[in-house]
Amino acid sequence: MFLSAFFSTGRIIFIIFFVITFTSLIVWSYKKDIKSHERYYKNAGKKVAIYGGIIIAIFVALRILFGN
Repeated sequence: MFLSAFFSTGRIIFIIFFVITFTSLIVWSYKKDIKSHERYYKNAGKKVAIYGGIIIAIFVALRILFGN
């Protein structure tokens, strides 16, 4: 197994347990707060996509203009 070259069995078990627990808590927390997300963060995804696209376009334009 690839991971056994870098991690002991105990560490692999801890990583799996941690990832499952952390993901579960994130999902539970999001479900608990979903109403406030809809109220306070309305259209936030669109804004992030637009501003992110603008930043990427500027970065690409600078790379093209100045090379490398």
